[in-house]
Amino acid sequence: MIPRYSRPEMVAIWSPETKFRIWYEIEAHACDAQADLGVIPRENAEAVWKAKDVAFDVARIDEIEAVTKHDVIAFLTHLAEIIGADEARFVHQGMTSSDVLDTTLNIQLVRASDILIAGVERVLAALKTRAFEHKDTVRIGRSHGIHAEPTTMGLTFARFYAEMDRNLRRLKAAKDEIRTGAISGAVGTFANIDPRVEDYVCEKLGLEPEPVSTQVIPRDRHAMYFAVLGVIASSIENIAIEIRHMQRTEVLEAEEFFSPGQKGSSAMPHKRNPVLTENLTGLARLVRMSVVPAMENVALWHERDISHSSVERAIGPDSTVTLDFALHRLAGVIEKLVIYPENMLKNMNKFKGLVMSQRVLLALTQAGVSREDSYRLVQRNAMKVWEQGADFKTELLGDAEVTKALSPAEIEEKFDLGYHTKHVDTIFARVFGK
Repeated sequence: MIPRYSRPEMVAIWSPETKFRIWYEIEAHACDAQADLGVIPRENAEAVWKAKDVAFDVARIDEIEAVTKHDVIAFLTHLAEIIGADEARFVHQGMTSSDVLDTTLNIQLVRASDILIAGVERVLAALKTRAFEHKDTVRIGRSHGIHAEPTTMGLTFARFYAEMDRNLRRLKAAKDEIRTGAISGAVGTFANIDPRVEDYVCEKLGLEPEPVSTQVIPRDRHAMYFAVLGVIASSIENIAIEIRHMQRTEVLEAEEFFSPGQKGSSAMPHKRNPVLTENLTGLARLVRMSVVPAMENVALWHERDISHSSVERAIGPDSTVTLDFALHRLAGVIEKLVIYPENMLKNMNKFKGLVMSQRVLLALTQAGVSREDSYRLVQRNAMKVWEQGADFKTELLGDAEVTKALSPAEIEEKFDLGYHTKHVDTIFARVFGK
C-alpha cells in the first residue's frame, strides 16, 4: 500500500487510530454485557465509556508494546491510563486477544466492502452509459486476435457490464460471509465468558456471532473474501487489456483521454500511451497476489496459531486499498474513453468483406453443396484476400462453382452488416433488463 495508489477513505479504515477505536468499542460493549449479566459492577462498565471521545495515543501504545511485546496488552494498558486502573480492572474479562483482533479485522473488511461496492457500482454505471451510447456502433469481433465477425462496441461494454454485475453479487456475498464476530475466550469454549456477551457485542457492531470460533474465526471466510477480490481484479484487467488493444496505433479504435498538458514520453513527444490501463493490469496482479496466502491461512494448528496474522496485516489493507483505487481509476477511464467509430469500420473493411465468410459458407450448404465442398470454395477465395489483397465479394462473383449454387443477388445479400446486429436488442435486454 503506497499513497500513489490509494484513496483516503479506504486508507482510513486501516489506520492505527481506526483499529484502536474498534478495539475500544468491542471492549466497552463487552463490559456493558457483562454488567447486564451481573458479572462485573455496573459502575466499572460505565467508567470504560469515559474514553468514548478520547483520541488514543498511538505513539504511547507503541511505546508500551516495545516493552510488553504484545499489542492488545499495550492497548489495554493505555486504556487503563485513561480511565484509571481500578475502573479498568474488569476490561477484557474472560476474553482473549483473538476476540478483539479477529472481530476488528472482520469489521474493517465489512467497511472496506461497502467502499468497494460503491466502486463497482461506479464502474457499472460507466459501462452502462457507454454501452447504450455505442449499442449500434459496429466493430470487428476478434478471436485469437484475428478478425472474426462483426459485433458492436455496445456489446463489448455490455459484456463487461454483465461480468462486473456478477462481481457485485460476489462482493456482497463475500461481505455477508465475513460479517461475523467472536467473543468466545481461550480456545473458543466460552469457559470464562458467557455466550450472551458475544451476542450483545456482535449486535452492537452489526455482526453475526461466529458459530464455532475455536480461538479464532475460521479463515475459510477470509480465503473466500480475498478470492473474490482477486476475481474482481481479474475482471478489471480483462477490461484494461481490451482498451490497451484498442489504443494500439495499428488499431486505434479507442484511447484513453489525453488531457491538455499531458506528456506521453520523455523521449518521443508524439506518444499517447495507455498508461492508465497498463497501470490497472499491474494493480490487478497486486490484488491477486493476496489470494494464495489467504488460502494458505485456512490451515491453522489446532484451536489457533498466529501464522495467519502477519499475512493479514499486509493483505488486508494492501488488497482493499489497491482494489479500491483500481476500481475508481477504471471508472474514470471508461467515463472519458475516446472512441473512434470510423476507425472501427475501416479496420473491419481492411480485408474487403472477408469477415462475411461464414454467411457464404452457410448459404452454400443450404443451397445443396456439401459442407466440405462449401468450406473449400469459400476458403480458396478467402485466401486470395489474405495473400493478394483481393476483394472477397468480387472473387466469389467470379467463381463459377460458387455462382452455380448462389445467384449474384444472393451473394450480395450475404454482405449486409445488419445481419450481424439484429439481436443486439435481445442481448441488451438480457443484460440490462427490458
